[in-house]
Amino acid sequence: MNKTILQALLIAMTTVAYAQQPTNQSDSLLLQAAVRGEAQVNLPLFQTKYTADPSPLVVGDTLFLFTSHDASPEDIVDPNERSSAGFFMYDWLLWSTTDMVNWTEHGAVASLKDFSWRSRDNGGWAIQTVERNGKYYLYAPLHGHGIGVLVADSPYGPFHDPIGGPLVWDQSNWFDIDPTVYTDADGQAYMYWGNPHTFYARLNDDMISLKDSVVRLPHIENYQEGPWFYRRGDKYYLAFASTCCPEALGYAMSNSPTGPWQSMGYIMRPTPRDRGNHPGICDFKGHTYVFGQNYDLMHLETFTHHERRSVSATEITYRPDGTIEEVPYWLDQQPMTQLSWLNPYRRVEAETMAWGYGLKSAKMGIQNTGVVADMPYSTGRRNMYVYDINDGEFIRLRGVDFGRGAKRFSITAAATGSCTVTLRLDSQDGPAIGSVNIAATGNADTYQAFTAKVRKVAGVHDLYICFSQANGDVRLDWWQFRK
Repeated sequence: MNKTILQALLIAMTTVAYAQQPTNQSDSLLLQAAVRGEAQVNLPLFQTKYTADPSPLVVGDTLFLFTSHDASPEDIVDPNERSSAGFFMYDWLLWSTTDMVNWTEHGAVASLKDFSWRSRDNGGWAIQTVERNGKYYLYAPLHGHGIGVLVADSPYGPFHDPIGGPLVWDQSNWFDIDPTVYTDADGQAYMYWGNPHTFYARLNDDMISLKDSVVRLPHIENYQEGPWFYRRGDKYYLAFASTCCPEALGYAMSNSPTGPWQSMGYIMRPTPRDRGNHPGICDFKGHTYVFGQNYDLMHLETFTHHERRSVSATEITYRPDGTIEEVPYWLDQQPMTQLSWLNPYRRVEAETMAWGYGLKSAKMGIQNTGVVADMPYSTGRRNMYVYDINDGEFIRLRGVDFGRGAKRFSITAAATGSCTVTLRLDSQDGPAIGSVNIAATGNADTYQAFTAKVRKVAGVHDLYICFSQANGDVRLDWWQFRK
């Protein structure tokens, strides 16, 4: 029996098995099969942290994705709240990619601590970051305190608060959440926001003050929250979380940046497999992508509901009239197409991965547990490391181009214990091309290179960096193959 027929039979049998399970359990089984290489599905993008509210920003040949951050249970300051279903959100994260499948983590780019005027130690909800005239503006809702803005000279930060107070805040309500900002072709910038009502205001050229008063729009059919405002050609788009609950991804269109808005239906329909959603849309290297969120990663651990979300993405297309083709639920789609192969002969950060469930990551030299009291102000770009390594875990990288062949592998690590790293091709149990033993380096801050020969490998493969015999504190910095 050839490989194609065998794979088709496997998928058919597992599909029947999934159909006999409750919905979330079915998705969990499908996700586990995909991680093992037994099925092809569109996986959540990040696994070292829970993420939500994706905000893409394209700078040159790189797509930066800012996200909010749902705290893991161990990072919630009050132990009595660690089993709560509520939101615990203290900072905002940054990720980047050049190929849409392998993502590099850059850690916390800003936190609630950067707003000295806020009084609540929770509520770091959905942000958007935009660029104008070489500056990067991060618009952030501080739940119950309106919308603030931070500015930096780089998408990595460091960000600072230029106005020392909220940009907008109607203290009679808590509607001021989920800002989205777009600068039109004439240079006029607009900010939309709001739940359950939709508001907009024009920004001055400085991007940190309002040009005139706030406008409340008539209700847009199915609008709930999380607007994403942009223009394509002569049409304006407002994507949003709709029809709560569960929330879908809906959108409206207009011939003007200020409306009137006509609801156009769904980008992704509501489904009991999800609960909340939040769109982010961008064009990148000739493709258009929609980002959203789900609870699929959490369902690998529990089916009890918590606000521990994970970001996913998929490609979308427009019809000739400008309307958007509807897409299925994230896990019902094939993996996203890789835009370029990964080069293993340059330095690759350990926190670059397509999958790394179970692992954790942190910025070097910063004690950041996720609790507000322990957070620094925005630090700017810092080197990161991967840690909390256990037997059976691995880093998967998609589409690694070995060219005519690699001969050696080197990985830089710090350790108080030890770990064996085995390099496998195309699946978690695929053929091993070599292994390297990481030994104690004296302490967890002393890094050194560990090198081993590898069986000559050529062409394009998925690379699985697998861990076993792990003990003590092992921290990975970066790796590289050599010809």
